[in-house]
Amino acid sequence: MRSAIVLGAGMAGVGAALHLQGRGWSVALVDRQAPGLATSYGNVGLIQSEAVEPFAMPRDLSTLWAIATGRSNDVHYDPGALLHHLGPLVRYWWHSAPRRHARISQAYATLIAQAAPEHAGLIAAAGAEHLVRREGFRVLYRAVRDMDRAVTDAERLRARYGVRSCAMSPEALGAAEPVLKQTGAGAVHWQDPWSIRDPGGLVSAYADLFRQRGGTVRSGEAVSLTHMARGWSVRTDDGPIEAEAAVVALGPWSPELLRPLGYRFPMVRKRGYHRHWRAAQTLSAPLMDAAYGYCLAPMTKGLRVVTGAELARPDADHSPVQLERAEAAARDLLDLGAPIENRPWLGTRPCMPDMLPVVGEATRHPGLWLHFGHGHQGFTLGPATGRLLAELMSGETPLVHSEPFRPGRY
Repeated sequence: MRSAIVLGAGMAGVGAALHLQGRGWSVALVDRQAPGLATSYGNVGLIQSEAVEPFAMPRDLSTLWAIATGRSNDVHYDPGALLHHLGPLVRYWWHSAPRRHARISQAYATLIAQAAPEHAGLIAAAGAEHLVRREGFRVLYRAVRDMDRAVTDAERLRARYGVRSCAMSPEALGAAEPVLKQTGAGAVHWQDPWSIRDPGGLVSAYADLFRQRGGTVRSGEAVSLTHMARGWSVRTDDGPIEAEAAVVALGPWSPELLRPLGYRFPMVRKRGYHRHWRAAQTLSAPLMDAAYGYCLAPMTKGLRVVTGAELARPDADHSPVQLERAEAAARDLLDLGAPIENRPWLGTRPCMPDMLPVVGEATRHPGLWLHFGHGHQGFTLGPATGRLLAELMSGETPLVHSEPFRPGRY
């Protein structure tokens, strides 16, 4: 029986572990935390079948000026940290040119098309239907001109990719979400995405399914990964584990692990925050407030306020600027109630400069496989790219063309 160590128990790691297991591999899933407690826990909880085009870096001067001067809440940055991010950001800007972004989106859309189907099978097998809503999510626009642009873009995505959406008038949005105190210029309702009441809970349910099917979950440090004559070894709290293959699925921590092995993966690490609120009445579906760059997501724990992107030093402490702005804007829309946590949650999104995840075998170490760099969509894409990785490792014909995601492009 072929064997593998999967490093990282987020959605990407658990997705890869389950698909390898389903192909007859003996798999050990290793992380220093329990499954689903890192970046996979802190997101908006959306399985985004509408996200067929990855987030490009703004290139118009008005948007860049708003970010530079701190007037935009979509992105917040520490000026002293920009040098740390400069190389990956320049490459990100280069890949965001319209013609390049269009080519990237063609590859990206093939993965997004597989996201919901791959989750569907795992949700059913894990008995996690109670965590899932299938009503889509909405994006609220406060200005008429922004609403008009959004409707035009939604129509473009429908024509190109078949993505379903509908434009909602302010009155229609108010009827759908009576908790809202104001409804701006209306909203675009993306109809196909699924929302999850507890993102970390879904990852945990998938990990339980992996265990039930005979998989091993161990607590250990990924930095102990060692290349041996017949494969790979890693230390765990229960002793060393050896396998013929190793999978690095550590999200934003993957490049650091791989650096001693001679690999240099540029990554834009976008930090994000959330905090839960005890709203007496909550939303029926997640809502993004486009003007202030945050999302409101009804969760089991409360109403979650999730921020956009922050560029800071890797070891920087919490910076409340974006979250405080988002929470102030959210109070204009509904009664938040009291915060559940005094200190907000902080996580990091692992974004590659070309906006595509890294999926495939390392170029100089046979048996070392890479599965990271999903950007804002790791929760959405983990099972789909996990299947792609397992097919490549097993010598099968992959479900999508794998060349755009190969590690050797860096």
